[in-house]
Amino acid sequence: MGLHTRAGMPAQANDLTNIAQLVSAYFVNDVDPSQPEQLVSFGTSGHRGSAFKNSFNEAHILAISQAVVRYREEQGITGPLMLGRDTHALSEAAYMTALEVFIANGVDVHVQVDHGYTPTPVISFAILRYNQGRTTGLADGVVITPSHNPPEDGGFKYNPPHGGPADTDATAVIEKYANAILSAELLGVEAVSYAEALASKHLHQVDWRQDYVDALDTIIDMQAIANAKLSIGVDAMGGAGASYWPLIAEQYGLEITVTQADVDATFRFMSLDKDGKIRMDCSSPYAMRSLVALKDQFDIAVGNDPDYDRHGIVTPTEGLMNPNHYLAVAIDYLCKNRSWAAETAIGKTLVSSAMIDRVVAANQRTLREMPVGFKWFARELQAGTTAFAGEESAGATFLDRSGKAWSTDKDGIIMALLAAEICATTGKDPSVYYQQLCEQHGTAYYKRQDVPSSAAMNQAFKAIQPAQLQLQTLAGDAVTNVMTQAPGNGASIGGVKVCTANGWFAARPSGTEPIYKIYCESFVSDDHLSVLMNEAQILVSQWLQP
Repeated sequence: MGLHTRAGMPAQANDLTNIAQLVSAYFVNDVDPSQPEQLVSFGTSGHRGSAFKNSFNEAHILAISQAVVRYREEQGITGPLMLGRDTHALSEAAYMTALEVFIANGVDVHVQVDHGYTPTPVISFAILRYNQGRTTGLADGVVITPSHNPPEDGGFKYNPPHGGPADTDATAVIEKYANAILSAELLGVEAVSYAEALASKHLHQVDWRQDYVDALDTIIDMQAIANAKLSIGVDAMGGAGASYWPLIAEQYGLEITVTQADVDATFRFMSLDKDGKIRMDCSSPYAMRSLVALKDQFDIAVGNDPDYDRHGIVTPTEGLMNPNHYLAVAIDYLCKNRSWAAETAIGKTLVSSAMIDRVVAANQRTLREMPVGFKWFARELQAGTTAFAGEESAGATFLDRSGKAWSTDKDGIIMALLAAEICATTGKDPSVYYQQLCEQHGTAYYKRQDVPSSAAMNQAFKAIQPAQLQLQTLAGDAVTNVMTQAPGNGASIGGVKVCTANGWFAARPSGTEPIYKIYCESFVSDDHLSVLMNEAQILVSQWLQP
């Protein structure tokens, strides 16, 4: 897919979503359950859609919320439900709808004081803290967010009592129930008015923001950051955590300059992403153009997407870091500067850089290589058996300084603050740190390519069997492994990964778009990476032929 001619340029009036029309469509448009694209579908990050496409409307949220209530009853989950949302326009509307259903069904719902916005990791943090020491009356949660998706999108994620993203054992049930309710024209949905919900004894306002900020020094060396007197730039991206940064600065005595902190559902302050769309992707150099332009004004600069589960790290020496590079730096630094038990593992998704494998081995830790999706790490993080979990799309979390679970969902705030801690304690920015890792382990050349596809082609990935491929060489090197299951847990990766001594590629279909993704990495050169990618594209195209 080619680069849009206006990628990285400021959004203009004709790029903006008409929010009035969007919200009207949410409440007014009818949903046709006979159309597959209008059904509830939980991908790797919950149900996502747009009211304009009749895939994220009031009927969907009524049905999903009632399905969550039914699932909770079946699972015996009787504690409070932690309800949060980000700053997308549809998140606001869906928050109101969900609250009306949960309250009508007698669920005790906890929300941020004054119905403030709540980052995804804060919901995970709140669930874990509430459930600590409890065996009954456990809490779970819902975060209403489409993550970094464009302004016209909405999203709905369910987090069970382990605090992280729900696995398919939960989402498949919720999806099934929700679609049955849609097909029955919302028969069985119980809802009160929003006014009744606000006045209900089942609604409890909690200051999660203060609780979270108070606890930050249990996971990050906040004193070291303060002592170093670092100048820290933050692009709040108009997201759910924008109000957290001033509180963090005041409480810990940090020098933080926050930009783009105002909530604007059009996200008009963004520069356009690679495809010309407004997308709040903090790992994209095009979306992050305004913060990258300020890199020389700060010792370290950071950005987060609207629900704050992702991070972008900007250094004076490089600009926006490649997410894989920062993951490797974070892992190496934490392994050397935390007193975690020796047996705790380091987790990564199998499309993340193999530099991580080398860093983990050098630190004499066990690597847990999982399929794409943070749900695979949640229980291990909760149990404290995995110390760090990260994915190449700039999402990660890790245990606190005592080796206990902090969050079981991705946390962009602690990853941003960790970059400041690294600067403060090593005297090097993370980009310089990464170059030293390259000197030690070799230079990694990494690329991801999105290839236009079809539903049939994406479905064909399921039929790929390693034993039938008979692949001997790749980019001049002997193939050492062909896998369709993740080494860490044996679960299907939804695609295929091919490895050699000097590189690898992986291919998997998107769960939300008519594309498939090819990931390649070489430890030889850029030219070798190009050969890898070309051969990978030819092979995958052949494998997907009917």
